[in-house]
Amino acid sequence: MVTAALVKELREKTGAGMMDCKKVLTETDGDLEKATELLRERGIAKAAKKSGRIAAEGLVEAYITENGKVGAVVEVNSETDFVAKNEEFKSFVADVAKQVAEKNPETVEALLAEQSIAVSGKTVQEVLIEKIATIGENLSIRRFTRFETQDGMIEKYIHGDGKIAVLVNITNNDKELAKDVCMQIAASKPEYVNRESVPAERVEKEMEILKAQAMNEGKPAEIAEKMVQGRIGKFYGEICLIEQPFVKNPDSKVSDLLKTKGATVVEFARFEKGEGIEKKEENFAEEVMNQLK
Repeated sequence: MVTAALVKELREKTGAGMMDCKKVLTETDGDLEKATELLRERGIAKAAKKSGRIAAEGLVEAYITENGKVGAVVEVNSETDFVAKNEEFKSFVADVAKQVAEKNPETVEALLAEQSIAVSGKTVQEVLIEKIATIGENLSIRRFTRFETQDGMIEKYIHGDGKIAVLVNITNNDKELAKDVCMQIAASKPEYVNRESVPAERVEKEMEILKAQAMNEGKPAEIAEKMVQGRIGKFYGEICLIEQPFVKNPDSKVSDLLKTKGATVVEFARFEKGEGIEKKEENFAEEVMNQLK
């Protein structure tokens, strides 16, 4: 008899999907060892061995619904850049972005547990494990962001064949403006929409640094304070979207562009592939030798 506990044990042992585990256990009359061998023969259990390898390459992708009111941006990682060019991998990433937009999961874990909208009868986790087995690398859904609007529009921009993805929620249905804002974000890497969005502790820390710099230059405390007030504007100009020089016309700010169009940026997300992941450096010759071993 195939019990839930048995399915769970096989799943933990092999890393295969729940439906795959249940299927092979049924075929082998609940024999754990034979079921494990069957999974290995079918290439499904291989995924478990790959799950520990660093995935810092991959793709970022975005999806927007036809009415332009809901959008999602995702990052799915792979071990090598070669996989990012694989059509099966590209299709999987696109499906994940669409799944996030349409189903609105709260976390990556919730997303993985959902029924896939692309593959009937399987969860996103099970589809992911199948892709790991067929593609032959560790893959992971790292993060996502989803925006929804009633009155404005959601726009996206993908740069460098999936190296940078931007998603913007803007209170205006001017598609050209939204595209320009997306490109601005991709190029200039703002962290916040405006000054009000910057956490107070971040500003305080920056002011401490600026004051220390001024004091190290030999300035008296009262002069240093005035210098900090002057220099903090530059800090905001670097990290706040609307205070940045507009990339298409550096003589004006993004805020000027938005004002002329009567628009406001509600929120944005900028994903850059692999940012913040510690990647193991290996040259190609060593990698080939390791594969041969």
